[in-house]
Amino acid sequence: MNALAATNRNFKLAARLLGLDSKLEKSLLIPFREIKVECTIPKDDGTLASFVGFRVQHDNARGPMKGGIRYHPEVDPDEVNALAQLMTWKTAVANIPYGGAKGGIGCNPGDLSFSELERLTRVFTQKIHDLIGVHTDVPAPDMGTNPQTMAWILDEYSKFHGYSPAVVTGKPIDLGGSLGRDAATGRGVLFATEALLKEYGKGIAGQRIVVQGFGNVGSWAAQLLSEQGGKIVAVSDITGAIKNSSGIDITSLLNHVKESRGVKGFSGGDSIDPNSILLEDCDILIPAALGGVINRDNAKDIKAKFIIEAANHPTDPEADEILSKKGVVVLPDILANSGGVTVSYFEWVQVYIHLFSNFHINIFLLLI
Repeated sequence: MNALAATNRNFKLAARLLGLDSKLEKSLLIPFREIKVECTIPKDDGTLASFVGFRVQHDNARGPMKGGIRYHPEVDPDEVNALAQLMTWKTAVANIPYGGAKGGIGCNPGDLSFSELERLTRVFTQKIHDLIGVHTDVPAPDMGTNPQTMAWILDEYSKFHGYSPAVVTGKPIDLGGSLGRDAATGRGVLFATEALLKEYGKGIAGQRIVVQGFGNVGSWAAQLLSEQGGKIVAVSDITGAIKNSSGIDITSLLNHVKESRGVKGFSGGDSIDPNSILLEDCDILIPAALGGVINRDNAKDIKAKFIIEAANHPTDPEADEILSKKGVVVLPDILANSGGVTVSYFEWVQVYIHLFSNFHINIFLLLI
């Protein structure tokens, strides 16, 4: 199902359950602002390449809009719109004083050099700099972006508005980033899983866990769950999938991924079809990659008892209905993966505290 259609369907169901006024419901379905920009850059070989960038600002009723920027070939207006809406609900669930936004560029970052990525990021920032800001819209890293990307955005934005370290979160530590931000979303998955299992009188130790997507979120979640006694029995990423019913040594796998840039070829597990990863026998399934991977075609064959949505909207509404009838418990993404935006809020606040303290120190020095 289309990402925006799925998100809207879930929201309308929630609105009916809450008895939400129809006018308010309609208002919340329409984003505050949608931005589409053309980004043309010179490539390293001298040719020109054009990309389309998006920023959707969904709602600012609770505070500045907040949301990541992803670089991925499948970035399109509907996906960004859906993700921006999900950020509004996520920040509200986490009780953080933010609204929701999301952005992205339709590109394959793996096909671009370091300098090409920098040029693309800076051009994108030039196109949207007057529509983001410390009190308006605060971007963060997402799929295909990282602290370096945020450093480029900060630097380019500061050319127009002066040094503004709180305009993005997920920055390098030296630029005012927050310790633990890289692990935050995965750690949030750990805490959410612990809380859910506790409701059912269970703990993480001994649970058989499958992780689809071994990127930043999936790898941290696997590592932290493993440290708590969870048994990671299957893992996949864009390069392939592996399985070991006795449990995968996550430390060894992390070293392998660092050297080989993927799980493919890891000697501590048997290679399996990546398309079967969601259907592996396990207690807990953690989809930590793209949206819409659990749908009406495969939901009936899922064997997990619990699904922890570490990715954004990984389960279609039609699949939700099938899973509910099977008794599968699904922990929604707007809670399960909210650890990242929670630490982003801490980073945003700590920058303000630092600047505010320096301001008062300077005033004191002037007075004496």
